[in-house]
Amino acid sequence: MRLSSFFMPTLKETPTEAQIVSHRLMLRAGMIRQTSAGIYAWLPLGYRVLRKIEQIVREEQDAAGAQELLMPTIQSADLWRESGRYDDYGKEMLRITDRHDREMLFGPTNEEMITDIFRSFVKSYRQLPLNLYHIQWKFRDEIRPRFGVMRGREFLMKDAYSFDIDADSARRSYQKMFLAYLRTFARIGLKAIPMRADTGPIGGDLSHEFIILAETGESGVFCHKEWMNLDVLKDAPGIDDDLQPFFDRITSIYAATDEKHDPANSPVPEADLVSARGIEVGHIFNFGTKYSKPMNAVVAGPNGESIPVEMGSYGIGVSRLMGAIIEASHDDNGIIWPDAVAPFNVGLINLKSGDAETDRVCAELYAKLEAAGLEVAYDDREERPGAKFADMDLIGVPWQLVVGPRGLKNGVVELKRRATGEKEELPVEAALAKLLG
Repeated sequence: MRLSSFFMPTLKETPTEAQIVSHRLMLRAGMIRQTSAGIYAWLPLGYRVLRKIEQIVREEQDAAGAQELLMPTIQSADLWRESGRYDDYGKEMLRITDRHDREMLFGPTNEEMITDIFRSFVKSYRQLPLNLYHIQWKFRDEIRPRFGVMRGREFLMKDAYSFDIDADSARRSYQKMFLAYLRTFARIGLKAIPMRADTGPIGGDLSHEFIILAETGESGVFCHKEWMNLDVLKDAPGIDDDLQPFFDRITSIYAATDEKHDPANSPVPEADLVSARGIEVGHIFNFGTKYSKPMNAVVAGPNGESIPVEMGSYGIGVSRLMGAIIEASHDDNGIIWPDAVAPFNVGLINLKSGDAETDRVCAELYAKLEAAGLEVAYDDREERPGAKFADMDLIGVPWQLVVGPRGLKNGVVELKRRATGEKEELPVEAALAKLLG
């Protein structure tokens, strides 16, 4: 993509409404634009990243055996009355009345709708286990939306829902999602710490939230220092193996939020604990028959008896995750994207657009990199070098390839790794070879 024609409205000054790092940098990098309180338009640069996060989430759900569908954003209030949650959910739910005076709502979550779909088609235990998921926009009418995409009113969410014949099978489904989440966050480039959590309005008796550590995290976290150097996926079982030993081992390593940490009852010495800040990026629940019983989601068992199915739900805030990545990975100059979700793989900087030789070499590099399957942000704008360097650091592209007349006279270009700041001068072909790896 040539930046001379790419819609990327970067800002030199930080908007006054931005209170946290991710909000400031997403606005300054031209990734989002607020359209009303807590609601954002996703501009091309931001949308590129959002789609990459979404695709990793999708691939790991598929690998775990979940099947993708797509449910509507607008739901019937009658479904929520069946489960008993319509009046309990509170003012965060956006309630709507259509032209025929039917009560509707903009879905904040989908337990009721997926249960209705399930009960309409699944009649026998032989059709289980089943896990269905979608990636869909949600709306919760936060009283004080703030922190950009971290706590907005409209957000992109992955919801998965498991259905099983008994409690043991439901725990198995829960553990598969537990492992899938660890794999998802690792692929994105994050270390996520799972910790026991309250089930809240979702319900149930087993829940874990996944926390990434960031200096600007929203809550205090206490965890065993083993987490700092632990590769949780080392020697991890396959998704179809016995997951119980792995689940027991990982969940036995101490981790808690500041709300639950009590030094008087910490199962490990204070000296072995790390105190940090954390951001929730995922939450999973096993809630048994909380929805299946009141909504009559039953299947015929082996002996023909009607059995309410055991259910679980599994959420990842896809748009929120984007903000969390920035909170965990940035410096004074801008965003530092993990390779897997960066909007572009390489930033190609032409230090003197209009110089015949520099333009020629840049054009050749651009063509070769793109032909090799790399996504290139080619800064061919007629801007000062300082502005080009600043913008490339701001948007956080992992590699910067700098081409200028002075270097070309010496037969070299400069290659910079954004995450470390390390720079080296290399012949053109050597730089190209390193990028193509």
